[in-house]
Amino acid sequence: MFNTWQKEKATEALVGEAQAVADRLAAAKPHVVDSYAATAWFWAASLQVEGNDLYAIASWPAAAVVRFVTKTQTRIAVLRKTRDYDLSDGLAVWLHTARAVTEPRIARPVQDIWQLILNAGPNADTMATERMVEAGLPAMLVRQAPAGFAPDPMNGG
Repeated sequence: MFNTWQKEKATEALVGEAQAVADRLAAAKPHVVDSYAATAWFWAASLQVEGNDLYAIASWPAAAVVRFVTKTQTRIAVLRKTRDYDLSDGLAVWLHTARAVTEPRIARPVQDIWQLILNAGPNADTMATERMVEAGLPAMLVRQAPAGFAPDPMNGG
């Protein structure tokens, strides 16, 4: 019983974290949304080079998603320690997305996050492409939500 309660509290916290990001983006100025979008797209390109298609994360084996969550949490901690908040924020979008794959209650706030990111202005495209070029990556911008997280127009997304 205690384990069930602990698990429920942990899940509620993860849902709350994702919802806080969605709320923060909904209230943010356009340049903040552009930054989140640009760095999320940068991470998709960067990790694609490593063999991880983040846009297909919903179809990954469960163990691969869990490994990705663990590695991503570590990467975010390192980025925040070095005060690289823009890159850590973009990577956090993918962390919440991966968590939503394993816990469906996180999916709605993640869809909201992706709706806001997809509505980012053209500056996001430019910033993402510049980051990719600076990192020596192919500047192949993919402006889409990962499979299973596209905004749902029937439910206000």
